[in-house]
This record gives sequence, C-alpha cells and structure tokens, in this order.
Amino acid sequence: MKTIFYPIGTIHSPFKKIDNMPIQPSGAAGIKGTIEIDDQHIDGLKDLAGFSHIILIYHFHKTKVSELIVTPFLDGGKRGIFSTRAPTRPNPIGLSVVKLLKIKHNILTIENIDVLDATPLLDIKPYVPAFDSPTSVHAGWLEKNKDKAKYVKSDTRFLGN
Repeated sequence: MKTIFYPIGTIHSPFKKIDNMPIQPSGAAGIKGTIEIDDQHIDGLKDLAGFSHIILIYHFHKTKVSELIVTPFLDGGKRGIFSTRAPTRPNPIGLSVVKLLKIKHNILTIENIDVLDATPLLDIKPYVPAFDSPTSVHAGWLEKNKDKAKYVKSDTRFLGN
C-alpha cells in the first residue's frame, strides 16, 4: 500500500543553502526560525503553547538520492544509513527537537533550528521528557563523536551529482 504525505506548513530558517549549516539542533543553539502552518491545520495548534519543546518531522526536500551506506558528518567511516541521521534515506524524512518560543495565529517562533529554509513540514509532536528521554541508552558509533554536533557544519556531500 502506498501512502502519500502532504506538508502541513513550511519551516523558515536563516539557512538558505545546505553548505555550512548546523547538522543537529545542539549545534544551532540560539538560532531562531519560524514555522508557517497552512490555514486548514491551524486548529491543530490548540494547546501546543503549553509545551516548551516540539518535535518537527519534515521532508528533506533537496535530497535527490538514496544511499544505504554513507560517510556521516561526525565520522570518516562508512556507516549504514539507519545508524546515521544523514538525509539520503529511502524515505527522506528529518526530525528535530526545537524550543517553542511563541505561537501567534499560524506562526510558531522556534529556537535551535537546524533546518534548511523553506523545508516542508510534515508533522509536529510535543516533546515530553517522560516519553522521549530514555534513561539507559547507548549511542553506538556516535558515542565517541556525539559532542562534535555542536560545532561540525554540513557540506554538500548528500546532494548527489
């Protein structure tokens, strides 16, 4: 069965090109952006203002290729796509946890945004620490590199030819 997803809005950020932008929200501390929710989805924002953080699910709309083995930004080795957050996925879907600053009508002001400007937003979920922060975790190959996300910037390696 084939499912088609449609954007519910657009993410706006100061990042107009992929090269040299943050690769994770931890590397985008203090960077603000907005989300413009389409009019037909405004009612879905009811009660969201009570949350300090939200999870954005979006389409990597500039990704034109799918690769199962990639060289991620935080490591020089070849890794399976499902052990990375690289955009060249079979389904090019991204996820970011951002701080929600305010909501005014259909505009959400957010902070710690690591997303390319004009990215189609597929969904928003509230971030709930009791649900979303397991206490006993292992980060695989990223264990030794996880702090690099605060300063490593993207490049064009995942745009394809």
